[in-house]
Amino acid sequence: MGNKTIHTSSMKTMIKNNIRNYSMFIMLALIMIIFAPLTKWSNLNPRNFYNIFYQYSYMLILAVGMVQVIIIQGIDLSVGSVCAFVGAISAMVYNTGVGMPVTLLASLAMGAAIGAFQGAWVAYAKIPAFIVTLAGMQLFRGITYIVTKVNPVSLKDNTYSLIANGTLDEVLHIGKIGPYYPVSLVAAVLVLVIFFISEFSSRKKKIANEFEVSPLPLFAVKLAFVSLLALGLADRFARYRGFPIVVLVLGITVFIFHFILNNTVLGRYIYAVGGNPRSAKLSGINSELVTFIVFCIMGALTGLAAVVSTANMNSALPQAGNLFELDAIAACYIGGVSAGGGIGSVIGVIVGGLVMSAINNGMILMNLGTHYQYVVKALILLLAVFYDIYTRRKAGLG
Repeated sequence: MGNKTIHTSSMKTMIKNNIRNYSMFIMLALIMIIFAPLTKWSNLNPRNFYNIFYQYSYMLILAVGMVQVIIIQGIDLSVGSVCAFVGAISAMVYNTGVGMPVTLLASLAMGAAIGAFQGAWVAYAKIPAFIVTLAGMQLFRGITYIVTKVNPVSLKDNTYSLIANGTLDEVLHIGKIGPYYPVSLVAAVLVLVIFFISEFSSRKKKIANEFEVSPLPLFAVKLAFVSLLALGLADRFARYRGFPIVVLVLGITVFIFHFILNNTVLGRYIYAVGGNPRSAKLSGINSELVTFIVFCIMGALTGLAAVVSTANMNSALPQAGNLFELDAIAACYIGGVSAGGGIGSVIGVIVGGLVMSAINNGMILMNLGTHYQYVVKALILLLAVFYDIYTRRKAGLG
């Protein structure tokens, strides 16, 4: 056997092929920099980084599910109403004294059941997802009002709220070591070790199979950038209260579905159904089942988001979840998901969600009203979809 040939792309080619991914990170950095002087640098302090994740983690979780729905050329307009419904029921379940683990499992199961209900109409009855989930939006909002009698459901104690407002350092009773709470720093190092092993292993396999890889300098820059990002975020957490539990929940969610989309048969089927449904059907893929599973996943993640948002408010409000669907959809399109289906990534929508969160947070710190936030989010969504359509046309994809 001869030596394997290493195929590398030029830096210019790699950047051109991944411009959507790079532009998201650049946009996020620019937003943080622009808002810094406008907010008297308060957007960069450790406490504000906590607030961003506490206040917007529900949206990031919803975006992980929504990206899969949009990839298969669907949409889910019901997530806000379902969040309100599942949140109310989960609060009632928790108040019976069954404990948080049972409450969380019940919420996930409830959300998955709702997703299955809507997914069956979309996949097997062939009713457009827009219509089914629009009906679901009204149905579950109405049921929420009936169940709660339009009254908030208070939680019997503060344990429920720990999933959104607590930190591992506090739960484990780990105090400061010097100026830092240590858990977030340890977590960042562990994540980076796993990331480095994964990246080097993937690169080695590509080289062994004579696939194209990025030049070594660009590969090193990528590793350095991710390391800086992880350690910088860990530093912000470590200087305030420690490692947020909700960040752990979000991290596990992102890891699971990033792995599913990129390393499993289901993930390949999801992209295939979204990219060309007719071809996927002719190649033997059960597109109805894939669609049904995606809506079940969306429902389960909506259940998780319901628990997080309810915990953040420390009560279940019947009017909760208003415009959650707009935030999740906007995060997806800003994060590089294609309006034509078949294109998108979990990491991309998380960055897109953080862009939305940073903008919202910056405007709040500037004391701008909610009406301004609506205007800005609408314009960003419009520009993101325009950018997607423009780049697809330029590439000859539509």
